[in-house]
Amino acid sequence: MKFIDEVRIHVASGTGGHGSLSFRREKFIPFGGPDGGDGGRGGSVYLVAQASLNTLIDFRYQRRYRAETGHGGAGRQMTGRAGLDKEIHVPVGTLVYDDDTRELLGDLREDGERLLVAQGGRGGHGNLYFKSSVNRAPRQYEKGTPGEERNLRLELRVLADVGLLGLPNAGKSTLIRAVSAARPKVADYPFTTLYPNLGVVRVATHESFVLADIPGLIPGASAGAGLGTRFLKHLSRTRLLLHMVDMAPVDDSDPAENIRALEEELLAYSPSLAQRPRWLVVNKADLFSAEEGEARFAAIRSALDWTGPAFLISAASGAGCNALTHAIWQTLPDLPPAPDPVQSEDWGDEEEEYLEEWEGDDLDADWDDDA
Repeated sequence: MKFIDEVRIHVASGTGGHGSLSFRREKFIPFGGPDGGDGGRGGSVYLVAQASLNTLIDFRYQRRYRAETGHGGAGRQMTGRAGLDKEIHVPVGTLVYDDDTRELLGDLREDGERLLVAQGGRGGHGNLYFKSSVNRAPRQYEKGTPGEERNLRLELRVLADVGLLGLPNAGKSTLIRAVSAARPKVADYPFTTLYPNLGVVRVATHESFVLADIPGLIPGASAGAGLGTRFLKHLSRTRLLLHMVDMAPVDDSDPAENIRALEEELLAYSPSLAQRPRWLVVNKADLFSAEEGEARFAAIRSALDWTGPAFLISAASGAGCNALTHAIWQTLPDLPPAPDPVQSEDWGDEEEEYLEEWEGDDLDADWDDDA
């Protein structure tokens, strides 16, 4: 399934039903008085988080949603039926923005969490409502108020405790396969990972954390090189970053220089994300003897003046992975939560073809009326 993490949709709530202008007419009751009922309220539009969804791809095929209009009132003091609410299911971790004002409307983090995005219109009063001692036969009634319409921008950011950061082919996908049940694609060429993957790392019974793997970055990513920084936003909810590096790159580049280059890209994308706790993970220790591997590991730390936690592992053989996951589990309770999002950091970062298609749409056509 194609991974889609940004979409724009248009929602409209239902208009309230009109009040009724009616008078009671029965045999032997010539002056029965007003009996017009009120109109029903229009349906509202809600976004509902659903854990079984992991992409916004459905919204690429249907982007207009409207709740049901309220029914009008009737004689005999009958109130019109309220319009049915419209529930739109989105993945857990979806941020909801007003596309016109860029206001953050909500952050759906829990399964089943609901967010009201368009309030239904109020039903109008029938003429019975206006009856009084001085107005015995009112002919006033109210029309229902119109519902709300909104252009929304939905932005999916995966929920994870720990994020993997590194160059292509650093071994990020291999690590997540080694420590969790996730099975991302692994191959011997760059950019094997094209979308984020999540893995649940179980340290012990009822003790686990979520690890996120995103596509690899390359120097110049903040200027659009490679896959750019499009997927870095999926690390915004993480509390800890694991900076993975290949201790013996196939291009004979310096691992320390590779780390410095990605640090600059991370800082250019988001200074707040660059300040997140970050551990050094040196991979592919299985390519060398134990003595040579330790020597290369020490040389990398020395070149970086690295004083934080650092681990030498082999994701392919699993060596050092248990020590890494247990250290993460022991540290996570002491780490501060990720800051809440305030405003989208890459508002215009969408495909030009899609934006042109959106701007040319007739928003009054092809509505979804299925309540």
